Amino acid sequence: MNMKLKNTIWLYLSAMLVAVCFAACSDDDADGSSPITVTGVYLEDQESSVPDRLVEFVRLGQVIRIQGSGFAGMRKVYVNGYETYFNPVYVADNSMLLQVSSSTPITSAAEDVRNTIHFVKTGTDYVHKFIIRSASPAIQRIENTLPMAGETVRVFGSGLQEITQVDLPGGVVVTTDIESDEDGEYFTFVMPTGVTAGGAIKAIGANGEANSPNYFNYSSCMILNFDGKGTQGVWSWSETGSMLGAADKKDDNGKYTQRDERADDPAHSGRGKCMQLIPDRMLNNADGGIAATKTRCTEVWTAGTGNADDDWTWMYTHIPATTPVTEVAFQFDIYVPESNPWNNTGYIEVMLYNNVNMAGIGSDDEGQHVAFFVPWINNGAKTPYTTEGRWQTVTIPFSEWAVIAKGIAEDGKIPTFSDIVDARLAKDYYNFGMGIVNNDFKYKGVEVKSTLLHQKVYVDNWRIVPYQTTPSSDFPEVEE
Repeated sequence: MNMKLKNTIWLYLSAMLVAVCFAACSDDDADGSSPITVTGVYLEDQESSVPDRLVEFVRLGQVIRIQGSGFAGMRKVYVNGYETYFNPVYVADNSMLLQVSSSTPITSAAEDVRNTIHFVKTGTDYVHKFIIRSASPAIQRIENTLPMAGETVRVFGSGLQEITQVDLPGGVVVTTDIESDEDGEYFTFVMPTGVTAGGAIKAIGANGEANSPNYFNYSSCMILNFDGKGTQGVWSWSETGSMLGAADKKDDNGKYTQRDERADDPAHSGRGKCMQLIPDRMLNNADGGIAATKTRCTEVWTAGTGNADDDWTWMYTHIPATTPVTEVAFQFDIYVPESNPWNNTGYIEVMLYNNVNMAGIGSDDEGQHVAFFVPWINNGAKTPYTTEGRWQTVTIPFSEWAVIAKGIAEDGKIPTFSDIVDARLAKDYYNFGMGIVNNDFKYKGVEVKSTLLHQKVYVDNWRIVPYQTTPSSDFPEVEE
């Protein structure tokens, strides 16, 4: 249906209502006592291919046409108990237009008036049961996308009031132990056993359905989990060096040539091994940590060139090569103890390949395929960061990596996942890695003067994930 026809319908409807309204105003006394009936509620949306649609609910801010009888002489209308303005020009005896106010209460409405439209005339009134919803709910992020069974999962977004059902990948449905924030900013559920598939989750609540990005429980493209998936690469290890070891090794004289610097899961969640990014040998050294202004403080790498796992073309089976980088992300899990919040100094640098200096923010590294994670700077201020005694997931879409983001901003061209893979394979050393940098820098408007860094930071489960959200539609059927 073209726009001209839509507008014609809208103008015709309005004219009809006005004409009938004038004709119906001849006997106000009779109108005030005539019974009110509602036979249908229609959503008015000129942008839709169905501009006058019979519906079973309405959202705040939407315009509805109420069809029935006895509307002439209408004095007041209450939606969920909230007095709602209407223009009497658009009231006829058998139809009226009403815009649901954005101030209408939803979950805070009294139970006896919730999901009702109350029509009031001088001599009669009528209460019509009808579902009133807030704006469409949305899921913005999941705190821990790779949870263990029994762990609490926190899902953040908007409009997430009164979630009653969570559909997980693989057809697993959760209906118990769900807790929702009154303001709709998050909800929690307990991860059940037996969930093996990865993908999106769907939340169903008071305001309808919301889908998450399709990365929940997704481990098909695991890079390194420090427990046998992926291979850690180690070279030039020393007691005072930046390289972190993967196994205890000694030379013929009994001197350690490498130490196993992996750590046991600090949350005791059953994850097995992880990596402590600043090992105890540095935390307990003469300086008591990592000195200020130091770059390339610690580094952890995959095995790199020649290792089959590091040729990411194998991932094309799971994430097509043509996928735009806006729909692919790198994820890792992080744990920072509550007893020692991270603040004021140091951050993580993530590298697509081993051809960078690890000189950090403000250096030539920003012209490479790198990303920075500074969790204690938020909204232009320093905020102590901790994961509050549990593992949390960090998601970095490839479109936000330094050189990629710059390229998109300059020419608008969005690379694909194959461009990421090709960029790695073009390097002599295509190890993937991350580590700690502790230099002076400026980030998101905040100037940082580095100080001694004495911080326990654990990471685990490096992985590539799809990063696409399928929009939820109130009317998912194909419209004619």
